[in-house]
Amino acid sequence: MKNKKHLRPLAFALPCIMLTACATLSGSRDSYFACSYNTVWETTLDTMEGYSIASQNKDKGTIETAWLEMEGKKGPYGLFRREGFGNIERARLTVAVKKANDVTSVSVLETRQRWHARGGATPQAARWWSIEPSEEVLDEITTKLNDRLKEKGCAGT
Repeated sequence: MKNKKHLRPLAFALPCIMLTACATLSGSRDSYFACSYNTVWETTLDTMEGYSIASQNKDKGTIETAWLEMEGKKGPYGLFRREGFGNIERARLTVAVKKANDVTSVSVLETRQRWHARGGATPQAARWWSIEPSEEVLDEITTKLNDRLKEKGCAGT
């Protein structure tokens, strides 16, 4: 009986961990191209040129930008529709290029956060909070990438 009591917290925590892991991968834009990995990699790298690239690894197929801070969208929160204590957002992009058989895939994921958007006097109030990625940013990057790859003769699938 004692062993079962120790498993109860694990039984609750495991689904929460799994949901969090899935949530971090949601929101990415995936595109597939009938094109060589090298062509897709170079074109993706050129497309990301306007962003401050923090790391790139061709062997792993990853490109990550540095955090970019910007003025955020204003929006009330909570039951009493209070305003936040700041209007700063930050975002970074992670791009993954992967080869699978005759197709190369590109996944673009934006991680976006808002500073201090919650009230209260706890340490939890003064931190970055995850928010939804910008559809406009994801649309801009994927459209630009699709157009550039189409110019190089790569067919989207």
